[in-house]
Amino acid sequence: MSQTTSVRKPVDPPAGPGQPSTRHGQFRALLRSDQVEFLIEAHNGLSAKIGEEAGFKGLWASGLCLSAQYGVRDNNEASWTQVLEMVEFMADATSIPIMLDGDTGYGNFNNMQRLVRKLEQRGVSAVCIEDKLFPKTNSFIGGHRQQLADIDEFAGKIKAGKDAQHDDDFVVVARVEALIAGWGLGEALKRAEAYYSAGADAILIHSAATVADEILEFKREWGDRSPVVIVPTKYYRTPTEVFRDHGFSIVVWANHILRASVTAMQEAAATIAREQNLLEVEERIAPVREVFRLQGASDLEIAERLYLPEQSVDLRAIVLAASRGVELGELTADKPKAMVKVRGEPLLSHIVATYQARGISDVTVVRGYRKEAVALPELTYVDNDDYATTGELYSLHLALQASSESDEGILVSYGDVLFRKYVLEALAETDSDFAIAVDTNWMESVNRAREADYVSCSMPNTRNAFYSEVLLEGIGDELAEDRIHGEWMGILKVAKEAVPRFREMVADICSGPDGQAATIPTLLDRLVRCGEKVRVLYNTGHWLDVDSLDDILAAGDFE
Repeated sequence: MSQTTSVRKPVDPPAGPGQPSTRHGQFRALLRSDQVEFLIEAHNGLSAKIGEEAGFKGLWASGLCLSAQYGVRDNNEASWTQVLEMVEFMADATSIPIMLDGDTGYGNFNNMQRLVRKLEQRGVSAVCIEDKLFPKTNSFIGGHRQQLADIDEFAGKIKAGKDAQHDDDFVVVARVEALIAGWGLGEALKRAEAYYSAGADAILIHSAATVADEILEFKREWGDRSPVVIVPTKYYRTPTEVFRDHGFSIVVWANHILRASVTAMQEAAATIAREQNLLEVEERIAPVREVFRLQGASDLEIAERLYLPEQSVDLRAIVLAASRGVELGELTADKPKAMVKVRGEPLLSHIVATYQARGISDVTVVRGYRKEAVALPELTYVDNDDYATTGELYSLHLALQASSESDEGILVSYGDVLFRKYVLEALAETDSDFAIAVDTNWMESVNRAREADYVSCSMPNTRNAFYSEVLLEGIGDELAEDRIHGEWMGILKVAKEAVPRFREMVADICSGPDGQAATIPTLLDRLVRCGEKVRVLYNTGHWLDVDSLDDILAAGDFE
């Protein structure tokens, strides 16, 4: 049984005040603008969406980049129907006009007419064709050896395309390759005149020179007879102001999204191949939820329920940030250590962002020294006004007292410890009542000659430890070196079932002799002595305890 395939014409976006009502009209308005306009290259729906979100008013569907994303050469090796399919995805993903780099029109005048009709059906607003022979070769590969089309034959192709369009605002741009081919300015002007007379809406004058001299000379000779489009891939050092002064209509940034993505993909692939894990790349690449967003997921919460662990909604965070951090000197004269800036944002902002990236939005911060300086939005604050005479466990006690009895588990961390998101994920996903993250690079801490919360565990970090339940046995900076298996990273997870007895133990310690000066390691030690299982999750680096000015400098590179 035969089937009939109908082509859906994309719906044009609502027009803003004073804007044309269709994308075709918007593109024609770009051509007629009294200032230079810009198009960014895109080669699929995702890159098109990124280009639109960056603020561009139009897109260039580059022939080079469309071919490259298929993994083939820019020699018409990708069929015109494959190109057509991809630009339809681009039109569906965006609301701004698209100009297709249509190579030579994929054949003669008949092919050109069919191309124009199909582009209009798919919501593409313009096509640019170049006066070379089919199959074309990229202009930057042996340009002087490339043959150009007969002027009259190419002019006929332009006329055929204009006669085939249904919307008067659809644009046909004639790309002149005479300068690329080494035929000189006179030939370029001659061809531009013939194509303009045949109905071309604009002239794209192309050059492989590394300076813009011949492009500017063409524009001076051509004047304002028609809009002129340029592609400054080779003469990129030319200031954009020069293009404005000479009255060019549109500047096309022709292949830079693809080239940027190639570099990023090569770096990520090489890192994963070298490291044989994802730890070095996961924090440097877009999170999966950003891909969902760019794909147009209308309800992010639905996507998170489908693809992210359910535990993310059952956890809240407590950040202990009451101390000054006297070791940082003048940096903390008017603010606590948690508010010292790294990469333009307070340490606390980076910590909160890591929690939020894991889906944990309920964050309580215990503040003390210069508490008025700790005022980040959308956080819950508990004040330890006795910060100077009490310890971190007392701050935790105040936070637990202030919070209502809830069904949520807790993540506790310090306001001066940076860590990567995967550390939170590993802790959140364990089903243990209590769990801590431990760094196996503890020798680095010893070499820095600073105090550290070293831990002794039921087994060292070996391959077997990955498949076993490693438990905390001891913690403190006085452990014998042969008993040290790592350094506690300052992060503790308490499952929701264990919160009531956790709360009770914290209160009990704080009410005892010297209890208000107790530390979190004191609590961990009590948990172990009381028979609680504290699960250890081994890590290798990927955190930073900010204790000195050197640490502040190191935090600037921490990602």
